[in-house]
Amino acid sequence: MGPKSREIRVEWSPHSGGVLRTVRTMDSMDLDRTTTALLAALHDSANAAAWEAFDQRYRPIIVGFARSCGLAEHDAAELAQATIVRFIEQYREGKYDRERGRLGAWLVTIAKYRLLDTRRKASSMHIAHGESAIVNLDDDRAVGDAYETQRRLAILREALKELREKTKTDPRTIRAFELLYYHGMSVQAVAADLGMQPQEVYLAKSRVAARIREIVARIEREFEETPGELESSPSRVSAMLGG
Repeated sequence: MGPKSREIRVEWSPHSGGVLRTVRTMDSMDLDRTTTALLAALHDSANAAAWEAFDQRYRPIIVGFARSCGLAEHDAAELAQATIVRFIEQYREGKYDRERGRLGAWLVTIAKYRLLDTRRKASSMHIAHGESAIVNLDDDRAVGDAYETQRRLAILREALKELREKTKTDPRTIRAFELLYYHGMSVQAVAADLGMQPQEVYLAKSRVAARIREIVARIEREFEETPGELESSPSRVSAMLGG
């Protein structure tokens, strides 16, 4: 049976008023692509599947970055949309030169200035109480670190999704890892919550971490953003897992 079509919202159209419009594409879209291949595919304006892959890869990172700057979920989503649209415009105009910097640096710069501009123009912007200074937008290093943190989390989410959907790993084992790693629960609390023995929780954490490192290593290669980047630096996500 052939692949099924489904709704997406990522095709760029010069006639759509500068927005990403809903189109139909195929469920067989291969998201396991390096950034190099993905950027090459984006030169074809009719390649909606490539834009979907780009959107799925970078939108969550930009949303997470915006949230870390204090934006509410809705405003963060709007900023991510504006950032992606602006990147598309600049990419089509040939302004992005990959040899001069990482794609992530280009995207976070667009997001940063969009955020600053929106804050200046819209007094109704919803900034969570006490969170407006989480990321100092005047500090380029802090901005870069905030983006990198979201990139790492996106890779971990993708790795966990693959582990859950494409392997036979016990769902309870994966859940134990998530509760420990993402929610910061103690081993005893996780054991009580999932009806496991503490030793079983320790083993679950070890097994999932080992499998995730393997998946992360491949996804890191796909997220490679500048020529030679991975050759010059170890896996940052694996380091987070203690690898």
